[in-house]
Amino acid sequence: MTILDPVPVDQLRPLPPQPAGVPWPTREWPTGSLPDQVDPAALEGLLAQAFGSEPDPGFGASYATVVVHQGRIVAERYGPDITPETPLLSWSMAKSVTHSLVGILVAQGHLELDTPAPIEAWQTDAADPRSRLTLRHLLRMADGLDFNEEYTLDESGESHGPDDPGWSHCIDMLFGAGAGDVAGYAAARPARHEPGTTFNYSSGTTNIVARIIGDLIGGPEEMKAWMNDVLFHPIGIRSAEPTFDTAGTFVGSSYLHMTARDWARFGLLHLRGGQWDGTQVVPREWIDDERRAWAADDEGSHYGTHWWVADDGRGTFFCSGFELQRVLCVPSSDLVVVRLGKTPEGDYDTPKRWLEEIVSTFDA
Repeated sequence: MTILDPVPVDQLRPLPPQPAGVPWPTREWPTGSLPDQVDPAALEGLLAQAFGSEPDPGFGASYATVVVHQGRIVAERYGPDITPETPLLSWSMAKSVTHSLVGILVAQGHLELDTPAPIEAWQTDAADPRSRLTLRHLLRMADGLDFNEEYTLDESGESHGPDDPGWSHCIDMLFGAGAGDVAGYAAARPARHEPGTTFNYSSGTTNIVARIIGDLIGGPEEMKAWMNDVLFHPIGIRSAEPTFDTAGTFVGSSYLHMTARDWARFGLLHLRGGQWDGTQVVPREWIDDERRAWAADDEGSHYGTHWWVADDGRGTFFCSGFELQRVLCVPSSDLVVVRLGKTPEGDYDTPKRWLEEIVSTFDA
């Protein structure tokens, strides 16, 4: 990844307000008709590619799609045995939720972004680069820890141990030696780079952040109640089910179940700048920071702060998860698109192209 200079906030695409007369979906989602620029038959054809009687096999399994335009649901489809009430797994979209929780705590004065992260084991040796690691570094995936996010072991299939270059620390953390204490596993990884100099996408990093939150709020019951109080319930999310490890840490990298409509609520909150029906749920400056790309790779992927940013001219920013989970927020057309499913990594291009076609139908 190449480190970028994030664009100034005043150069970001403006975020659209909730249209006058459109109720906030705190209790029920309002529905609406398609705008004039969208051909209903064309959109229906796109939806049939994923949810029709003979879907494109490149999608794998399609679970749910919700399209919200100007605050109203204008299209919605579900796969077999999936309903609007079915909670579906986030995978790494949970990272963006974890980021929102941190923003709330920073605004309340409970966390500092640019002081050494409160991990006691990192403060025992001033020569250890981890002693200089801040919460901002963690949120930008610039902590410098030696953590391999790859989801497969090396080609031999042999398990050589966590210090082998072919080892997947992510798999070992979530399903192996680290599963009982995901944050402890990640925090024990040594420094590989000076903090702030290198981007390395890491589920372990987010779980360290989740531990920092938990140390302030409490164990699973306290955390779940607090998450509901400060984030989920104020915007009408009632289906959220976070998963905790044996150590009591929210697995904020990967494990949060919510319905597709609730994922759409989360997207709409961010498209509205963190404001919901007159209440600033997540600080506006936090929303602006997440949509400023500060790192880019050769494939065109841009990373903000625990959110991804599309270089598409629309100002799109989005949550992303394994098996192609997406919550797209598109300021230029006041659009939120949720896609939940199970697509093999080798077929990601199929739903990516499909999502781009859906978004482009709403371009004015």
